Amino acid sequence: MRIRLRYFASLRERLKRSEDTLDVPAGATVATVWEMLTQAHPELAPLERAIAFAVAQEYVDKTHPLQDNDELAFIPPVSGGSYV
Repeated sequence: MRIRLRYFASLRERLKRSEDTLDVPAGATVATVWEMLTQAHPELAPLERAIAFAVAQEYVDKTHPLQDNDELAFIPPVSGGSYV
């Protein structure tokens, strides 16, 4: 099955792109995809505890099962900004 990956903030900067498509095996979970991503980009592995995951714009945990054509977003913590 094929899913769409979306990268935000520091992940987008590290990977130098905002999205990808990925073929994953049937029965894959968010954890499966994160493992595939960190195998291809080991520098991302230390970020795991801080990353939020969302499927179809809803936050999910790593055990969430994926379906064909899902959109999986990786959202690192963000900081900054100011109040006016």
